[in-house]
Parts: sequence; C-alpha cells; structure tokens
Amino acid sequence: MTEAQKLTETVKELFTNNKGLLAIDESTVSCNKRFAKLGIPETEESRRAWRELIITTPNLSDAISGFILYDQTIRQVKADGTPFVKVMTGAGIIPGIKVDGGLKDMEGHSGEKVTEGLEGLSDRLKEYVQMGARFAKWRAAFSVSDILPSSDCIETNAKILAEYAFACQEAGIVPIVEPEVLMDGSHTMERCRQVTERVLKTVFAELKVKGVALKNMILKPNMVVPGLECPTQESVDQVADTTIKLFMEVVPANVGGVAFLSGGQSGKLAAARLNAMHVNFKGKLPWPLTFSFSRAIQYPALEIWQGIEENIAAAQQALLHRAKCNQAALCGEYKAEYDVWPGQPQNGF
Repeated sequence: MTEAQKLTETVKELFTNNKGLLAIDESTVSCNKRFAKLGIPETEESRRAWRELIITTPNLSDAISGFILYDQTIRQVKADGTPFVKVMTGAGIIPGIKVDGGLKDMEGHSGEKVTEGLEGLSDRLKEYVQMGARFAKWRAAFSVSDILPSSDCIETNAKILAEYAFACQEAGIVPIVEPEVLMDGSHTMERCRQVTERVLKTVFAELKVKGVALKNMILKPNMVVPGLECPTQESVDQVADTTIKLFMEVVPANVGGVAFLSGGQSGKLAAARLNAMHVNFKGKLPWPLTFSFSRAIQYPALEIWQGIEENIAAAQQALLHRAKCNQAALCGEYKAEYDVWPGQPQNGF
C-alpha cells in the first residue's frame, strides 16, 4: 500500500459506520478553566484522570472513530501504566493530534488572530507518526463584524492552513483543516454565510496552489449560524439548509469528508442541526458528513465526574450517551427526547 493509499484508508475509517470524532485536545489553560468552574483541582493528574475516563469509556468505539489529542495527552498513560495510544488503538479508535501552536494577535489588525506553529512542524509530525497518530488538526479562527474578517486575515490563515496540510500529507498523516468562523457577536446568519463562503473559497484556492490532495484531507468547519447575541435565531431546518446549500457550492466534491465543529452550540442544538442536514439532504451529499465535537459531547460527563472517582461510571455513561445521540443524528434519527441524562426515564438509547 502506498503512502497516499494509507491516507485514503485513514479517511475512510474515520467516516465509516456512522461514527464521528471526539476532540479532547483542549490546551492546559482551556482544560483548567473548565475544571475551575466545577471545583476540580487544576493539576496535571486531574487532566490525566479526566482523559483516562474518556478513553476507557466502555463501547465508545461504537460511535467514535477517532480522538483528537493534545500534545500532553498523547504522551500520557493510564494509572496502571498503559499508554493512552495503546488503549485507543486496542478499542479500535484512531489517534489524532492537534499540531497548531494556538492563536496570536495579527499585527496591524485589531481584533484578528493568526495561528502559529509552522516552525518545526515537519519534525513534530514525524514524532507523532512514530507515536501512533494517523491524523492531525490545525485551527484558524475568524471573528465576525460588519468589517471583519479582513481579506489579509483570511488570506494569511488560508496560506498557513495549506502549508500545514501539505506538510501533513508529506509526513504520511491526514490533515484536518479547521477554518472556524466564530459564533461570538451579534451578527446575523446571513453575515455568517457571507464570511464562511469567503473563507472556504480562499482556503480551497490555497490548498489547490499548494498541491494538497483533497481526497486525503478532512474539512472541519463551522455551521452557518447567527451570532450568539443576534436577536434573530433561525430554526434548526433553516440553519441546516443554509449550511449545506453553501457547502455544496463551495466545498469540492472530492474532499475526503466534512466533520462539523460545535463551536459553542449546546449539545442538543448541534445534534439537532446535524440531524436536519442528514434528513433534508439524504442521498444528495457529495462527501461523507459527520461531527467533530468537544464540549457538546464532554460537558455533561465532566459535570457528573467533578474529579470524584466514585462518579466515573456515571460520567462514562453520560459521555457514551451524548456520542450516541450525535451518531443518531448522522442517520437522521436524533430526537430531543433521546437526549436526557443517563439514569432518567428515556426513550431511545
């Protein structure tokens, strides 16, 4: 099997059997912020224990095909010394790794960010491949207003995303390209659609220039949604239809797959919108379509766990339940009444 064929096989495996991705790649700072809200000790051991809870959740591989990991996490081990990567692969879940260096202020562009981390990327990718990672992720983020994002911000981040994606494929690793149009603000859904269109067109133009093989990459985009503070919040069907119609116009049909981020949506709303996409466009999508969620799957379990060992089983039940709710959405079978806390009376799962 050639290197290109191996990449194609990884993409195929990530999208098979109506499964999605679980992002557990929060930075130490982000993870600690979530812990602080719940009174969980902000320590390396707490972060390790939380991620051990996630990766050892029984039957999680029924709904999850891949984990996106943070650098610290891919190096960690269970309490008994078993490497996390060995646990994942043993469960049939593919390890992936976040490789960007985070956002920094864009010089001369107030309110805009550029993603850093290209320096030394090739060497890091080689190390991650040796550690068992088969795919990677890089995030760019775009703030929205009447004048933002600027063309400079879009073009700069698009070029960086293309450099990253090319480096990944050269190293034998599938790139997840994440150009996120942020939900923060009061902008309308139409404004989000306009910005998302500009961003995606620019990103794919740069990927083409760089020679990235689209069938061996995954797009991780935002859904087309109004800002969180916008007074008009369109219906689930309106969001689903606007998003997919735009994507069918601007995302090439030969892209390996699309895995939506949740981006601050509630777990239930993200699942409902994903479900509507599959109901309303069944049989019409040119690429496989799944989820790559973090908080939308993790948070109920984190609230149950609270750093207490006795709560692990209940937290794992909640985590699996949320994963299966999103899996149901991929089949167009998600219903809000399914999405209740484990232990409560429930229809469905």
